Amino acid sequence: MTARKVRHLHTAIRDDIGDLITHRPLPGASIDYLDPYLFLNHHGPQVYGKNNTGLPFGPHPHRGFETVTFILDGSLAHSDSGDHDSIINAGGVQWMTAGRGLVHSEISPEAFRREGGRMEILQLWINLPAELKMTEPRYTGLQADDLVQVDLDEERGHMTLIAGDFEQQGSTFRGPIETPTTSFMSVITIKEGSLLQLPVPEDHEIFCYVVRGNIMISEQAIRPCHLIEFEQEGDYVEIRGSGDATLLFGHSPRLKEPMVSHGPFVMNTREEIEQAVSDYQNGKFGGLSAG
Repeated sequence: MTARKVRHLHTAIRDDIGDLITHRPLPGASIDYLDPYLFLNHHGPQVYGKNNTGLPFGPHPHRGFETVTFILDGSLAHSDSGDHDSIINAGGVQWMTAGRGLVHSEISPEAFRREGGRMEILQLWINLPAELKMTEPRYTGLQADDLVQVDLDEERGHMTLIAGDFEQQGSTFRGPIETPTTSFMSVITIKEGSLLQLPVPEDHEIFCYVVRGNIMISEQAIRPCHLIEFEQEGDYVEIRGSGDATLLFGHSPRLKEPMVSHGPFVMNTREEIEQAVSDYQNGKFGGLSAG
């Protein structure tokens, strides 16, 4: 057993969207792509007053990848051209496989816009392999109570398991979201002094982003709003809490394929991007009203 070493720390850049506080570690000044992870936006934390305009993400298209949205605080209303509609509240997650293409909207529910409140949301984009680029779109939205809860390190850490399998002391826990690849995804909280050892297959890339608090990896202090890029050798990650902390922790197979992106479309060739634009403009993604 060999622990993965830290290759590089990537600081999230501040890039607000109107009045929406936003930090983005991927892509950033020091990294473009962490195969297969494409993009992470960290919105908030912030407090909205009454009669606010809420999140600004009205109808827009996607093709060729997946979006995973973590509602840490507040709520999110989702609708898409595949006739999926939901309102996910604090602690919940939504996982959308755009596949061959759809149009979706992510805005604040009417009650939140009217009453205001705390809001913190993260959205991660995960690339799909070439053979799944044109798969049928699908969507799963789960509330906090639908996710699998696992105590770690004698209750000094906690994992909210979203997708994939996790083994501990002879027990296997399975996340409720079935993905088209063997992606693993979780939200982990670590108490001060806790030492976690998290297994990772050697052919998988790790996604580890510090949302809140401070951690230590190999005696290296890591602060909030940092994405950790690991060396590829090793079969587990060792994380120590130097204070109470929250992280996104996942891993997925490296695709090792050509990647061409254009806004909300991520494909393998420029010709496929041109086809995606044409298909969207010709209504082949379906429609969604602005309301």
